[in-house]
Amino acid sequence: MDFLLQGFKALTWQQPVMWLIGGLLIFLAIKKDMEPALLLPMGFGAILVNLPLSPVISEDPEHLGILASLFKVGISASEAMPLLLFIGIGCMIDFGPLLTNPKLFLLGGAAQLGIFITIILAAMLGFPLNDAASIGIIGAADGPTAILVAQQVASNYLGPIMVVAYSYMALVPIVQPAVVKMCTTKKERLIKMKYSAKQVSRLTRILFPIIVSVISGLIAPDSLSLVGMLMFGNLLRECGVLGSLSETAQTTFSNIITLLLGITIAFQMQGSDFLAIETLLIMALGLFAFVFDTIGGVMCAKFMNLFSKEKINPMLGAAGISAFPMAARVVEKMGVKEDTSNHLLMHAVGANVSGQIASAIVGGLILGILF
Repeated sequence: MDFLLQGFKALTWQQPVMWLIGGLLIFLAIKKDMEPALLLPMGFGAILVNLPLSPVISEDPEHLGILASLFKVGISASEAMPLLLFIGIGCMIDFGPLLTNPKLFLLGGAAQLGIFITIILAAMLGFPLNDAASIGIIGAADGPTAILVAQQVASNYLGPIMVVAYSYMALVPIVQPAVVKMCTTKKERLIKMKYSAKQVSRLTRILFPIIVSVISGLIAPDSLSLVGMLMFGNLLRECGVLGSLSETAQTTFSNIITLLLGITIAFQMQGSDFLAIETLLIMALGLFAFVFDTIGGVMCAKFMNLFSKEKINPMLGAAGISAFPMAARVVEKMGVKEDTSNHLLMHAVGANVSGQIASAIVGGLILGILF
């Protein structure tokens, strides 16, 4: 009888709380359709790792638990999972809208503003520089970059940072519209932009990922793991001779990596470490970074309008964050809501993919400059 009760006897107050958090993530994934491929495995994993005497988190070398093993191999030892995911993301990205309108690069760069403000703020609040940098990068709304930075600088809060980064990626459709409306007027949101569907040559599309990789490697070598995998995936897409591999990377491969990454991240959601005041502070700072990244992109678009004859709809600045393609979809929906004939999707995609590149480069710059 004692054998059947040993799990109950080992139960701590933190574990049922984490069950509720896991249940909330599962609810958001199923009921609200918020990044289900990621939040559902994270939620279920949070329950698994918080069951008393759970063997899945055993770190005994002779009996290594499945989640402990996945975390060790896929994240802590090599950051393989987030990097492999970038190959799939690269295959999904069409850089055509960005190459058609290169000035959208500026929006992607400006939408990283919140990262640096948050690093300073976190440091002022007493976080060590390695933790402050890891918290700041949450603002990019780019999970793989957040994991890479937090892991390489040996952050003490890897678990909360990973969970918050991916959670805010899912909250893009909720947070961004309110921030954009706060920063823009009705007149600005009604600005229409013509999309010139210029034909981007195949040679240009093939050379672009190669050139970006070379430039990134020269100016920010620490970004090359992220940028290189992203650009490799895009080269698979654009080369024209690996169509089946590109399709597999976009669908089956990406889905498998996302599922494994989600449940592996849950290894860091053990209640004894996760439920701390620092976790709440990281959530607040992550939201601050995300909001100010959005503000930075919007304000950059408004500044560009001071010198441009062809006005840019400032809402495009919100698409400059790295959350692809959610941020672009949000801007398209907001444009149509203001005026049913105002379609901004292609411009938003251009800003969004520039944010993908910018966030990876910024992650590398932080590693190179601060560490």
